[in-house]
Amino acid sequence: MRWRPAMEEALYGADGFYRGPEGPAGHFRTSVHASPLFAGAVARLLAETDEALGRPDELALVDVGAGRGELVTGVLAALDPELAARVRPHAVELAARPAGLPPSVVWTDTLPTGLTGLLFANEWLDNVPLDLAEPDEDGVLRYVEVGPDGEERPGGPLDAADAAWAARWWPDGDRIELGRTRDEAWASAVAALDRGLAVAVDYAHTAADRPPFGTLAGFRGGREVRPVPDGGCDVTAHVALDSAASAASAAPAVHSLWTTQRSALRALGVHGGRPPLALASTDPAGYLRALGGASEAAELTDPAGLGGFGWLAQAVRMPVPRSLEGLPAPAGWQTL
Repeated sequence: MRWRPAMEEALYGADGFYRGPEGPAGHFRTSVHASPLFAGAVARLLAETDEALGRPDELALVDVGAGRGELVTGVLAALDPELAARVRPHAVELAARPAGLPPSVVWTDTLPTGLTGLLFANEWLDNVPLDLAEPDEDGVLRYVEVGPDGEERPGGPLDAADAAWAARWWPDGDRIELGRTRDEAWASAVAALDRGLAVAVDYAHTAADRPPFGTLAGFRGGREVRPVPDGGCDVTAHVALDSAASAASAAPAVHSLWTTQRSALRALGVHGGRPPLALASTDPAGYLRALGGASEAAELTDPAGLGGFGWLAQAVRMPVPRSLEGLPAPAGWQTL
């Protein structure tokens, strides 16, 4: 079959990878798992979103691709009591509700709609299934078909919608990851907000730096493996974030910006600076805590690692939160 339905079944079917009891944390580290500083930064962004929205009576927090609820739980724990009392948290995930989740969290497998607040999707779009295409000897783009053992063969020519997407967003390359399904998923997520901020965080590329051979990869047990759609490993591909941004910004009253995770987290107070050495003599325990926090912050903001993630923020009928205003876009990225 084509890669899109193969990924759908391998990741989200009855025996799919994301249905497993261990969740994503059993196989790889996301920013959420790397440090509680990440949830703290999202909590600060939620507070700034609340301020920009005029402090509504109810403020939604929507964690899309919630895993086992680690991010939403961490954000709630980091909020001040007044704001926490007004927050209505939602975790969107296909897996069953995990034990120990705060009872206030609405666990759902569908996006809620009509909300005012912050929608945050950390490493979600890279797991939205997509088709792959390769040109044949005549230069005609054909779908790539894959078997359950990962072996591939050429399929039929692209349909009109995918052909148009490839011509607009990925006109050159020996292996093209057709991002139309991600665009549609992200546009639906942004449309879930009546007013608020939608943020997508992922490894990403734009028209200026499309990878000529694609990025499809598998992960299992902390290691990169061959992407085989058998349910035994994660199957993921980087996100054409400029295309997703364009799809969502077509809606009225949407203002878009993008930056790197390094820039966004630093603006939200996450820094990797070493604590002053004098603290080691006056407060040794405090120095060790600060040193550990600096190490975690450095991992989150490392431009060659997690700090290199793209952040796409789209404000719907609200001003951009103050920390994100004026942040630099990555080199080569268009300004929408």
